[in-house]
Amino acid sequence: MHPQVRWILRCQFLVTLAAAILAGLAAGLDAAVSAVLGGGIAMASAFAYAWRALRPLEQTAADARKAFNAQVAGEAYKFAVSLLLFALVFKTYAQLAALPLFLAYAATIVVYWMALLRQQ
Repeated sequence: MHPQVRWILRCQFLVTLAAAILAGLAAGLDAAVSAVLGGGIAMASAFAYAWRALRPLEQTAADARKAFNAQVAGEAYKFAVSLLLFALVFKTYAQLAALPLFLAYAATIVVYWMALLRQQ
């Protein structure tokens, strides 16, 4: 796995854990579980993107068109995984707390932006 992807997933895990602890202390177990689900959705979508977009990197790095197509496919995988997992969570978890779910998801997505600021 690419070191940058590993760093992103590790930071997303820590943000998810912090969000779950804060949600659990503020609103109880269902809020904590909802925060874990929100962060988990963001992590799963990030992993899907990395799996699809970066897997053939060595073969496509020389060809800009193939590299671009791999990035577009990665974004499509990320979007599809997010939609599927949000639908699954809303369909199956009756005690869902929407606010912690979306706040944890948003906070975990911010890690992506932090990766752009990271120098290594």
